[in-house]
Amino acid sequence: MAGENKKDFNKMLADDKDMPKIVEITDEKSIEKYGGKRMYFAPPRDYDAVMRLVPEGKVITVGEIREHFAAKNNADFTDPITAGIFCSIAAWAAFQRETDITPYWRTLKANGELNPKYPGGTAEQKRLLEAEGHKIIEKGRTNIRYYVEDYEKFLYMLR
Repeated sequence: MAGENKKDFNKMLADDKDMPKIVEITDEKSIEKYGGKRMYFAPPRDYDAVMRLVPEGKVITVGEIREHFAAKNNADFTDPITAGIFCSIAAWAAFQRETDITPYWRTLKANGELNPKYPGGTAEQKRLLEAEGHKIIEKGRTNIRYYVEDYEKFLYMLR
């Protein structure tokens, strides 16, 4: 996100944006890709609430959170675009607070990848995860990405 120091992410976190809601999609490619028509939209604060549940030493992926919301709300899937955006909003909102910090660094992208859009980028997320005992590995030669090694062993299960 651009201009993070000029935005009030806690205000953004509190804005439900007419959510939660379920939308019936009709695009056949999307229906095939996501496995159904009922797309759930969770408000930003719901992502923050789930991210707060993940204890030290555990991690969760945005995909796991999406699956949890879909199952809990009788939907086929949760919108992937807003999911990524709202997890980033929760991270930046936590970063802007002096107390009551959401442990956003425990929420990973797909396949255990660290999120460069979180405060401090992958370097800060790496530092925080390593402090909790996780090993971070690099993949790639030119487009280097960082992952929690064997992240599946440390997944926090919501269901």
